[in-house]
Amino acid sequence: MATRNRKSDTANGESSGATKELDSQTDLSVEGTIAAALAPSQVERDEVKVNNASATEMKHACDDALKRFLSRPELFKQIYTHTDVRLALGWASVFVAAGTGLYGWKVDFERSKPVVWAGVILYMILTSLQTLYAYFIEGDIVFVGKRKTFDKRIVTERITLTSATKPSTPSTPPAYALTVSYVRSTSGGKSLLGRGRAATERGYNAFFDERGVMDQAAFERWVGQLVGRVMESKAE
Repeated sequence: MATRNRKSDTANGESSGATKELDSQTDLSVEGTIAAALAPSQVERDEVKVNNASATEMKHACDDALKRFLSRPELFKQIYTHTDVRLALGWASVFVAAGTGLYGWKVDFERSKPVVWAGVILYMILTSLQTLYAYFIEGDIVFVGKRKTFDKRIVTERITLTSATKPSTPSTPPAYALTVSYVRSTSGGKSLLGRGRAATERGYNAFFDERGVMDQAAFERWVGQLVGRVMESKAE
């Protein structure tokens, strides 16, 4: 009986070791897939050239390059919720203004005053909501992406990136500051599998030469390394 139990324990140990080895190989495979997907694109790009004396132009160029890089099919599907909300509020205010103006033009002034006043107030409310939404909710967010993968279950990954320009100092040039937040969940977001967050910055002179031409490969490599570190839960 003791011999039989020892054989059973040995078999269980071998099975457990094989399972751990398989899980380790799976983790390495996943990390390898992430690293490959986050490598700079090999597709020929159009030249991006800006006025390198303008930090605003360089930031917009970096934001656009970031969106192009992360919204590739093998990475994330971009979510346009913030843009959609701002556009909806903007178009609603335009329609209210146009309708109010048309009504005031067709109807006698005295009779149209209540409706015109209501239109003006509604227009002010809509434009104020648009401004408040952009400032307090959207903020510095430049990219929100989501993707679904299958790892014995459906896993949802969501990533949010915010950017800002760090002003220059007597000893440093203006810098592009980037913050990445990452959430990995399952069961429709009810079960949290992991999260990560990291922030870094780099001078614009690392991505733009003296003519204002952007080194897109270098920028993508920098962004890919940061995003990969967060996705592999190595961010502090």
